[in-house]
Amino acid sequence: MRESWRWFGPSDPVTIDDIRQTGATDIVSALQGIPTGEPWSIEAIEKHQALIERFETNLTPLTWSVVESIPVHEDIKLARAGHEQYVDSWIASMENLAHCGIKTICYNFMPVIDWTRTDLKFKLPSGAFALRFDQRKFAAFDLFILQRVNAEIDYSKEEIAEAKQVFEQMSEAERQQLTNNIIAGLPGKMTEAYGIDDFRAMLACYKDITPAILRDNLFSFLSKILPRAEALGVKLAIHPDDPPRDMFGLPRVICTADDLELLFGALPSPSNGMTLCVGTYGSRPDNNLPAMARQFGSRIHFSHLRGVCLDPKEPRSFYEASHLDSDINMVQVIKELLDEEKRRQHDGLTNSHIYIRPDHGHQMMDDMGKTVNPGYSAIGRLKGLAEVRGVIRALSAQNMEAL
Repeated sequence: MRESWRWFGPSDPVTIDDIRQTGATDIVSALQGIPTGEPWSIEAIEKHQALIERFETNLTPLTWSVVESIPVHEDIKLARAGHEQYVDSWIASMENLAHCGIKTICYNFMPVIDWTRTDLKFKLPSGAFALRFDQRKFAAFDLFILQRVNAEIDYSKEEIAEAKQVFEQMSEAERQQLTNNIIAGLPGKMTEAYGIDDFRAMLACYKDITPAILRDNLFSFLSKILPRAEALGVKLAIHPDDPPRDMFGLPRVICTADDLELLFGALPSPSNGMTLCVGTYGSRPDNNLPAMARQFGSRIHFSHLRGVCLDPKEPRSFYEASHLDSDINMVQVIKELLDEEKRRQHDGLTNSHIYIRPDHGHQMMDDMGKTVNPGYSAIGRLKGLAEVRGVIRALSAQNMEAL
């Protein structure tokens, strides 16, 4: 496997020199300063690439290998008139990345919102902080802060009463923080940061968009870009909806193994692949991650290795656990990925490796007193990478002994 690390550019508190010390060899990054829908030029890509790949003599080189993400314009998701210009721009970005040697692209098709959490500093028994999604707080925001039209349809009477109680117990500062966490943008988010009125307006654009329509729009988008991706040798790796279920009345279409079956059945191109985000898929109790890693192994071009623990009383709520101490059998997931790499090598594929990265580490130790991107502090991710690396080494040694 290729160990990678997400870097948010020159403003990232975790520097390229810091990343070099982790032992990771590959960088996951994006050009986040370019407005959604505008093509990434070769000049801009090469400038960012130089920040990563230029290094002093005798230092370990790093390579920008994975893009996360090229954002997909909302007009494409809505299939609005004229959206073809944004498809062309997306293709142009892909072509320019391939020209620069970057051929693995993670992307998502989540409408309006990107990955969503209610708590950015959930205190664990260890004293470290984790990211958390609290369904009760989410409902309180949806019903009583956002006051989404017809939101009550999505909740039972008991859930509405509970959300009202949560809302009433929150201070004004807590309500504002919750609002910021949900709609003002989290690190790596490729959608816009919204004010609450703009957010309501964007949600309204999807009032007639069903999951079937959104899925058709995704398939239409991919049908246009996959032929070019194949010609370029580019691997596209769709990220699941996070959390993987309908929210705010918005449709979501990449949540389960069944969704992936539909995607790959409709568009069997070898360039049509997935990001196995273990934590995201694992935040649904009906997703079996080792089984999914085995079933879709040939489609996995990239993997986010993190785990979550679900609230036993409210399984829609979860917090991000240590990488090996979650509800997910991470050791078995890693074994399935290693087995897939072996299959690729046996089949003579030249690019047999799968890019992996530790995802959403805890804020802990010295990082607790620093300004960090929530989920992307250095020490927590380094701990996760070390744990995952140990599993990989142990399983690889077992495989060698078996031979």
